[in-house]
Amino acid sequence: MQYCSGELPQLASECAIINSLNSILFLINFTASLIDFLSTAARAKIIGSQEVHVKKGSTISLSCVVNVHASSISWYHGVSIVDFDSARGGISLETEKTEGGTSSRLMLTRATLRDSGNYTCVPTGAISASVQVHVLNGEHPAAMQTSSGVPCPTHQALILLFVSLNSCNVSKLIFFISNLLETVRFLLTTTIANFLVHIRRLAASFGALRHSKATGYVLLTLASIGTHLRIALPARSTAPDRLQPPSQDSVRTQSR
Repeated sequence: MQYCSGELPQLASECAIINSLNSILFLINFTASLIDFLSTAARAKIIGSQEVHVKKGSTISLSCVVNVHASSISWYHGVSIVDFDSARGGISLETEKTEGGTSSRLMLTRATLRDSGNYTCVPTGAISASVQVHVLNGEHPAAMQTSSGVPCPTHQALILLFVSLNSCNVSKLIFFISNLLETVRFLLTTTIANFLVHIRRLAASFGALRHSKATGYVLLTLASIGTHLRIALPARSTAPDRLQPPSQDSVRTQSR
């Protein structure tokens, strides 16, 4: 990635403008990649409210739609997959292919208090979606939300997210991350280059002044780092000033 280093003092302002424009272009590209990833990624969506309240003994009905033709859709209760052959019984799943994607409907008859919790629709090759179910035992829904509502833990959501990603979404995610890293790399490179430019100018300005050997050594060492890193630094039109030897007064003071 090319950037302007401002080798001539008269070009310093132009280089600052160019570097600012390059930074803006990188940020625009990064934002566009993020929007593209979020808008085109295959994902599931819960139909209806994100929180469902049902009475004990009634039927729990959960539905989700996917914006692609998913090969299969699974449902999770917490981090455990819903087992249709479990001893609980009364569990059914309907999956239908539509023109715009796939729809899934999970039904659990004779709801019990143990059926409360987070349910996640996990399509193959798409981002999952979750819904919170509260089975009421005569409580008011508002009281149930404050007493028994258990949100999905963060680690569970992350596990289900990685389970639902396919190669297409992974490639988009990698492209998004690469753009992020490229933007950070460019900004860091530009910042370091400008820092070394100022260090070199500082060393040049201090060369005309009387300073200690240690200070001059540090400044010139920092300037040489930029040269070894092959970062373009402003060329000096005159020969470098040699370090001034310490005065006799300072020598006498140090020897006392």
